[in-house]
Amino acid sequence: MRLIFAGTPAVALPSLEALLASRHEVVAVITRPAARAGRGRSLRPSPVAERAVAEGIEVLTPASPRELDFQARLRELAPDAVPVVAYGALVPAELLSLPAHGWINLHFSVLPAWRGAAPVQYAVMAGDEVTGASTFLLEKGLDTGPVFGTLTETIRQRDTAGDLLERLSVAGAELLVRTLDALEEGILTPVPQPTDGISLAPSLTVEDARVRWTHPALAVDRRIRGCTPAPGAWTSLPDGARLGLGPVALAPEVVDLAPGELRVGRRDVLVGTASHAVRLGEVRPAGKKTMDAADWARGARLTEPVLLGSTDRADAAAGSGDDAGVGAQA
Repeated sequence: MRLIFAGTPAVALPSLEALLASRHEVVAVITRPAARAGRGRSLRPSPVAERAVAEGIEVLTPASPRELDFQARLRELAPDAVPVVAYGALVPAELLSLPAHGWINLHFSVLPAWRGAAPVQYAVMAGDEVTGASTFLLEKGLDTGPVFGTLTETIRQRDTAGDLLERLSVAGAELLVRTLDALEEGILTPVPQPTDGISLAPSLTVEDARVRWTHPALAVDRRIRGCTPAPGAWTSLPDGARLGLGPVALAPEVVDLAPGELRVGRRDVLVGTASHAVRLGEVRPAGKKTMDAADWARGARLTEPVLLGSTDRADAAAGSGDDAGVGAQA
């Protein structure tokens, strides 16, 4: 089949590579325009754009898929299908029926669970034991289209969202190619999603990544891992500065620390939660590089008692703190 691949970040690259190695022909890619990145804030093309240029493939970078010139070029290219992986823009309804086989989206959950932009992050934060990936036919609703195929993946105890997404991107690429193969052969029909088991995973904000020490240790651990590497978990120091947090280790033997209370030992740094303490791993002070928590604590010359996350306690006092877990949203 003639394919146009739609994708933007690095997580889409395994699928693009798998399609380039398949029996199908990738005639162009659609990706988001170059964006500013890095310390110099210079314009950089997306990872998908860079790979396509290296392969000599036409790159389409509309500011919006509603641009008439872009839509005209899409019709000229006449794709049989448009596989999509983390493209990052809404596709107008009038374009959905352009390819004979439609726009085939690879989504990193077992639908209808975790519809939205951050399915892997929410699965980790919710404490799910199993997640997966789905290929489905893109339609007007948010990840509501009928499903072609699924795969499952165990969420390991210490997985970050980045770890899990890396595995799913590779396994999902194989699923995407198998889906396109079967569509070409005429042996695959999409199945409507169930009406029960729906949960939503909207984009995470910086505020979503703030650690609430007034939550139990398991919820703290899951939130940090779910927000790693992006948007990046953090807490506030007594002076209001932010401290970035990498994954922590549970310390169930330590139960005498108040939520947010810091204890600096010779080899570790403990923080209290609503249940028991956690051991900090790597931290990132504002304006500095990531470092071991014990090294940071020694250099910071902290005077105990130190309480992290003053906003947590304000939330708790006002009775407005989040629930400890992450569930479906309406």
